[in-house]
Amino acid sequence: MTINVETFNLTFHLWHLTSLFRIFAFLFMNEKILILDFGSQYTQLIARAVREANVYCEIIPFNKSFTIDETIKGIILSGSPFSVNETNAPGADISSFIQKTPVLGICYGAQLTVKEFGGKVEKSNKREFGRAKLHKQQNDILLADVQENSQVWMSHSDTITQLPEGFELLATTASIPVAAFRLTVNGQPLTNFPLYGLQFHPEVYHSTEGKKIIKNFLVNICGCKQDWTPASFIHETVDALQKQIGNSHVIMALSGGVDSTVAATLISRAVGERLHGIFVDNGVLRKDEFETVLKTYNNLGLNVTGIDAKDNFYTALKDKTDPEEKRKTIGKLFIDVFQHEASKIEEAKFLGQGTIYPDVIESVSVHGPSQTIKSHHNVGGLPEKMHLSLVEPLRFLFKDEVRKVGLELGIPADMINRHPFPGPGLAIRILSDVTEEKVELLQRADDIFINSLKEYDLYNKVWQAAAILLPVKSVGVMGDERTYEYTVALRAVTSVDGMTADWAHLPYEFLAHVSSEIINNIRGINRVVYDISSKPPSTIEWE
Repeated sequence: MTINVETFNLTFHLWHLTSLFRIFAFLFMNEKILILDFGSQYTQLIARAVREANVYCEIIPFNKSFTIDETIKGIILSGSPFSVNETNAPGADISSFIQKTPVLGICYGAQLTVKEFGGKVEKSNKREFGRAKLHKQQNDILLADVQENSQVWMSHSDTITQLPEGFELLATTASIPVAAFRLTVNGQPLTNFPLYGLQFHPEVYHSTEGKKIIKNFLVNICGCKQDWTPASFIHETVDALQKQIGNSHVIMALSGGVDSTVAATLISRAVGERLHGIFVDNGVLRKDEFETVLKTYNNLGLNVTGIDAKDNFYTALKDKTDPEEKRKTIGKLFIDVFQHEASKIEEAKFLGQGTIYPDVIESVSVHGPSQTIKSHHNVGGLPEKMHLSLVEPLRFLFKDEVRKVGLELGIPADMINRHPFPGPGLAIRILSDVTEEKVELLQRADDIFINSLKEYDLYNKVWQAAAILLPVKSVGVMGDERTYEYTVALRAVTSVDGMTADWAHLPYEFLAHVSSEIINNIRGINRVVYDISSKPPSTIEWE
């Protein structure tokens, strides 16, 4: 078999994506919310809020055709960087939607609703951005149990200045006349397929009761049963995998990370020993990680082969200092090693992947309507001519949902709650050429740092932590001896999703302890510094 290492063919990917959705469609026949994406930076936050309410949802571009059937319990219209008054502003046929399902417009979605039904949306005298207090004008099930003066988050430059005929005001703020509204008939809200609009963003953290409002829409208005749970996902996914794979075999590259481990465990539940996992030691893993991860896989009952390829990677990385060159070298050699091992499993017809939902969500360009499918960093290319079909059991899940499913599967919490670790491993945390000696130094320093975080009950309070070996030597004194050794930088950040991050304010006594442990126990390192840069402007990884 041959695995194509070039960028995957979009036509093949679209074809396969469609096939997967057909195969897995029955998983979510009970209830589904569609989120129409108009390009908002907050669209994924809407989806996460819906999922947290145990309701399945999908994000699709506003201009993608779809059929409203009995599985769609409601539609949410997202915000957008556009103005509804622009000539080429994105639109949707909202009047046809409300003949079949409830609809909730958020910010741009609310303004689009008003404009479509004949109301007025005009440029604000000033851009309305930030916190505001919600003043309810009357009780409604959408705002049930929401407190008066509840804080909400505004982010718009247009304002609804006049509601269409038949629409009713539900809430205002001090600065805008229309913060929430509903469509009525003869003064009464619609009962079958209600239409609502919010000119604020309930999905963001700063709207303190925003998730309550979204839940009210899902439960009180759409009638969702809230039965989409990790346990139900596992049961239904295993059934779907058995139907998809049949009696065939699956090969899968494993990294020890959360996504690949959870995906492999699900596939193994479906096909048992017919899953053939391949875990490659590329020489730049963390200290003892190869042996530890293989032991965990064995305890989980996974059929995994460990490949010691350290020497091959060290040879390929020799004298390479550019981080991008390191990445490409490791990626290409990994594919070569994986392909060699995979070729031994002639009966394999499927390739397992740990792809998750943010990697495959179709998005809308702020510069105009477009549909983009982002290739996952672990894919490396689809099998040439579809000789291997993809198996991606996590492609509907966000990262936090993957962790919940993993815990439900019985995967150890230490593995599920691991910090993110880059694909090129310690190679991009050594800011110079990669040698076996430098890798060993960094592995030991990193091990002290990570284990100390766990010892001080700080590990789960930071998003990611790492030690970085700097290409800097400095003078030190050890006893009566002069030393001239390497410097290690410690990096720890707090974050929600990794898109932005702040440096973790670790206690001074903790940092002193780690510094002392590293310098006293690792010959070759005589100086430790702590990185206090945030993202942006810095990145989490140094390379």
